[in-house]
Amino acid sequence: MSADGSDALSVVLVHLMRGIVERDSTPQVWQTLIERQSRVRDYVSVIGLELEVDEAEGYAFLRQKPSREGEPELPRLVSRRQLSYPVSLLLALLRKRLAEHDAASSEPRLILTTPEIVDLVRLFQPDTADEARLEDRVGRDIAKVVELGFLKTLKGREGTYEVRRILRSFVDAQWLGALNERLAEYAAYGRHKDDRDAPREEAP
Repeated sequence: MSADGSDALSVVLVHLMRGIVERDSTPQVWQTLIERQSRVRDYVSVIGLELEVDEAEGYAFLRQKPSREGEPELPRLVSRRQLSYPVSLLLALLRKRLAEHDAASSEPRLILTTPEIVDLVRLFQPDTADEARLEDRVGRDIAKVVELGFLKTLKGREGTYEVRRILRSFVDAQWLGALNERLAEYAAYGRHKDDRDAPREEAP
């Protein structure tokens, strides 16, 4: 990284515009972000964004700033993608599993295999669900969650994933408090083959 302050700040901003900045993945970028956090906030605020930083967990990302009454609404730079029933269900189950893991284990990382993730989802499928089709569909849903940044594929361990802790920011405490009710909704919709009317969430 360049020793020049403006160049270092530019590197941080480019990484943030691309997605999540993690302490473990890009330690130099992370350190610069922490040191220049106020400047980053000032810069992104001008274009309608706000910086979310969790120093304890070691990640940061940009979120669209909510518009205030009387202020003009700026075009969205951070798109919100509506998620299908299977993907939103999977996110809910992963968030619940992460909460259980944090309560019962001192290990900071939650690692799950594809069969373990399939087992989480299976409870919300019709009894007549075809096993091969279920595994194939969950595999596609896992790939989508990896793309969204909530699961991380572990190198050299095919079919093994780390649940990224940024999921806690997407599925917040209030959302988690209503999780049992949401999962009941998912279970009801899971009995239908068509998911067009299923509950949906939006990715940040």
